[in-house]
Amino acid sequence: MKKYKVFLLSLLLLVPLILVGCGNSKPDNESVKKVTSNTNTDVDFSGVVIRIGAAEGKNGQAIIEAAGLDKTPYKVEFHVMQGGNLVLEAMAANQIDLGTGSQIPPIFASQSRNEGNLKIIATKKSSTLDQELVVSANSPIKAVKDLKGKKIAYVKSTTSQYFLAKMLENAGLSWGEAETIAMSTSDGLSALLTGEVDALASYGNAIRSAHAKGAVTLQPATGILSGDFYWYATPDAIQDPKKHAAILDYLSRFHEANEWARQHPDKWAAHYAPQINQKTQDYLNQFNEETQQTKTIIVPVDNTTIASEQDIVNTFAKLGLLNSGIDISKIFDHSFDAEISKFKKY
Repeated sequence: MKKYKVFLLSLLLLVPLILVGCGNSKPDNESVKKVTSNTNTDVDFSGVVIRIGAAEGKNGQAIIEAAGLDKTPYKVEFHVMQGGNLVLEAMAANQIDLGTGSQIPPIFASQSRNEGNLKIIATKKSSTLDQELVVSANSPIKAVKDLKGKKIAYVKSTTSQYFLAKMLENAGLSWGEAETIAMSTSDGLSALLTGEVDALASYGNAIRSAHAKGAVTLQPATGILSGDFYWYATPDAIQDPKKHAAILDYLSRFHEANEWARQHPDKWAAHYAPQINQKTQDYLNQFNEETQQTKTIIVPVDNTTIASEQDIVNTFAKLGLLNSGIDISKIFDHSFDAEISKFKKY
């Protein structure tokens, strides 16, 4: 059987990046097969398959393909799913080995019978743009404290409920002092535009569409949300030496692919915008705004990340969404930390 030497951050890994930057669409096969290992151990990836789920292609295979880093010595089965909750449902059913998403879904998944069949193995630092509390253009509401007794739409058990609760608390208001109404992102947007609610706490396309219709920001979630997103894996995949090595290599490729995108934003936008039915220039503008706020990178799990997750748990417990006294640190796995800490710093 053919042996492949895995080394996460070698110059060989950077070769494909340079070639792609010069216009070549695919890296040299041998370059991607041999990525130097910090442990200098040989891993035989013959027959290794890692099944990966994400809500968006940019959070995995799409950006790796655009950077020319998709020629892995193991097989990748990548699935785009309609939301982070579905990613974790697939993980709980052992249909995927590796997934990525925001801070909220794994909290609830971990409270299920099999503890969600997951462990958080790495942190993806990324942008918190388009996560806001907004009001209509002509609203008399000028500050969060003005929302006392007002109707606010939000998306239950998501970052929007968390940052709304923190915004109200920081303004001296309890959750019950406003009329908070759980809605989907689309229904919440419609309710704001028709005047059924006075404010909307939401994210993504709902916020961008609200602004396009004249809505104004009452308060952004910047400073409340950590910008932490997670990569999580099943305990079986973590404990399997070959899959563990493959996952580590995949995270390294994702880390490097995001740097490639920052260096080649036009090429990245041209590659990805058609996949999400967005105009290339519109996506390019969005990507540049996000990059100006935060560089998407992979970093090890640390105490700050765990404390942020615990604060979300405690906040949701106060709202009656979770039992009190949950120690969320138990869902974090540190077996990847040492190697991820050696990833190139950007």
